[in-house]
Amino acid sequence: MSYKNTPAEKSTITRDTIRMEEKTGNIYQSLVAISKRANQISSEVKEELTQKLQEFASSTDNLEEIFENREQIEISKHYEKMPKPTAIATQELLEDKIYMRQPEEKQ
Repeated sequence: MSYKNTPAEKSTITRDTIRMEEKTGNIYQSLVAISKRANQISSEVKEELTQKLQEFASSTDNLEEIFENREQIEISKHYEKMPKPTAIATQELLEDKIYMRQPEEKQ
């Protein structure tokens, strides 16, 4: 999934906790859902970035190659400018894009 065009904010904003609580019925369950989804997003983005940077990996490093590799720097800057995984996960929760299962409680 591409997170490049997500409507999530790139900086910290104040959230309405009542809206988040309405999604699950409990603010703490909402936070757990956001946390778990943020971990999924983070690992997906990390894997994607690692694959892109593998193209630039070399077995020998010399000083000239480090300074000449502008493409690698641009890719890294692009990923740094993306919204944080928690912001993306919060936006997904508010837009009802997160599927949550509740385990059955044994009595």
